[in-house]
Amino acid sequence: MSERRGMTLTAHGTSAGAFTPADWTLLAGIAAIWGSSFLFMAIGLDAFRPGVVTLARVVLGTIALALVPAARRPVDRSDLPRVAALGLIWIAIPLSLFPIAQQWIDSSVAGMINGAVPITTAIWATALLRRLPGRRQMLGIAIGFLGVVAIFLPELGDSSATALGTGLVTLAIFCYGLAANMAVPLQQRYGGLPVLLRAQMTALVVVVPIGLFQLPGSVWAWDSALAMVPLGVLGTGLALYLMTTLVGRVGSTRGSVAIYFVPIVAIALGVIVRDEKIHTLSLVGMALILVGAWVTSRREQ
Repeated sequence: MSERRGMTLTAHGTSAGAFTPADWTLLAGIAAIWGSSFLFMAIGLDAFRPGVVTLARVVLGTIALALVPAARRPVDRSDLPRVAALGLIWIAIPLSLFPIAQQWIDSSVAGMINGAVPITTAIWATALLRRLPGRRQMLGIAIGFLGVVAIFLPELGDSSATALGTGLVTLAIFCYGLAANMAVPLQQRYGGLPVLLRAQMTALVVVVPIGLFQLPGSVWAWDSALAMVPLGVLGTGLALYLMTTLVGRVGSTRGSVAIYFVPIVAIALGVIVRDEKIHTLSLVGMALILVGAWVTSRREQ
């Protein structure tokens, strides 16, 4: 990591080599947790308003992180504004947009659109670092994006996707792309836990009043309430830590390849839990995503 304080928005990863087993383990954990988050959000929305779902997951995620002693390590006061911005861009804004969008689009569609995060991450990395990704990484990103499109197209014809819902998810993934870049130098300086705990606390300032305002419009249901536990503890706590660690190790563009696996998990859960049908084109898309992820994970050129 560069020690220059001027490098505030993003940085290169600490390793340009091929993904190690530890990197692949981080990637698998991220994909499994975030891929299932869309299902848990859908279950939560059966009883709770969108703001309540966001409030529950951020509160539970913050509590989970606060229980880890390493998360309470200090962060320099000079970096707190960047951490606060990360809390808004990575947590408060996108986590508010997704449940609102899922009032009009299926959870599987939201998960599949989310698979385009590596593209938005690469766009932001190019702008902030003023350097294009390597040719191999560009190829892998392109292959993975084609896979996401292949999964996305048949679902549009079968789901109740609307322009508003897809637009909100698209805005959310651009927030994720910027945040993935912002997290790199902060993770390299402090580790993921101290940064995320303070980012979550910043997000609470935004989501608490919105959630409390929407609470009277919600009803109590045990299945919706229980769905908030993995959504918050795992999806907003553990997965964000794993993602912050991964991008610090391999860089934002290569680390964001984990998101390509999210649609696969989302579709698999749709089949298992909701008995949804998988189109042949979606299976082709899954194969393209796997190939794109492997190409992107190789040593940078």
